Amino acid sequence: MIKSMTAFARQEANTEGGTLTWEIRSVNHRYLEPNFRIPEQFREAEGQLREQLRKKLARGKLDCSLKWQANDHANEDIAINTNILKQLNHALSEISSNIEHSAKPSSLEILQWPGVIEHTEADKGELMKLCVSAFAQAIDTLIDNRKREGEQLAPLFEDRLSKIDDIVIEVRGKLPQILEQQRENLRNRFAELSVDLDEQRIEQEMVVLAQKSDVDEELDRLDAHVKEVRKVLKKKEPVGRRLDFLMQELNREANTLSSKSIVTDTTRAAVELKVLIEQMREQVQNVE
Repeated sequence: MIKSMTAFARQEANTEGGTLTWEIRSVNHRYLEPNFRIPEQFREAEGQLREQLRKKLARGKLDCSLKWQANDHANEDIAINTNILKQLNHALSEISSNIEHSAKPSSLEILQWPGVIEHTEADKGELMKLCVSAFAQAIDTLIDNRKREGEQLAPLFEDRLSKIDDIVIEVRGKLPQILEQQRENLRNRFAELSVDLDEQRIEQEMVVLAQKSDVDEELDRLDAHVKEVRKVLKKKEPVGRRLDFLMQELNREANTLSSKSIVTDTTRAAVELKVLIEQMREQVQNVE
């Protein structure tokens, strides 16, 4: 089952002191690249949060944002760190003395300054646990959303793979007819030049032409790659990199088919193949 790298998840957790809200946005990326925006008081939990991501996700650029909203009644029992408050007051006085008409922060803004509010170790520990557990739930929601996005991609792949199958069957069926038509073209060319028809010479030319235009191997490899893509799409682990490699191999065979083309039918088939492969390749860029 393939998973998309594009998804969004939101998770809230409530405590007596307030509400914390996780929002995770994920887009496609070659590697796993998380970016955290969290309040300073939760910064010590970042190591655990990154470890959770590494265990559950393989690829994607993630924007992980945490918001903390304290309850209005929460400051009834809070303790103020007077040392930090004095330092902050001194800094504000310095600013006022050097900058005219500087705006003074509100009491609420001062309370939000890192370290002004002191938390007991027990409260702090519980808050960290809640932060980590809520993040885990947000990741699980993100993964579910990625799966749903991936389920929408699966039919798109199967549609293109079926069309590639049809093209391969069509080209394979036309090969004998194409060679016979080339044999007839050689005869007509010799006749136009008023050259005596030398059957041995014609056969020699046909052998060379058949060798140059032999695409059985390319068609076999296209078949094999299509089967492998279908097999990979059913795997449970991340398959984006493997699919990307297979798209390169499919494109390689389509290019070879085009270079060996001796009639417009195979040229057209090669172009159609490359269009279908490019459509899949664009989708693969978003697969984990």
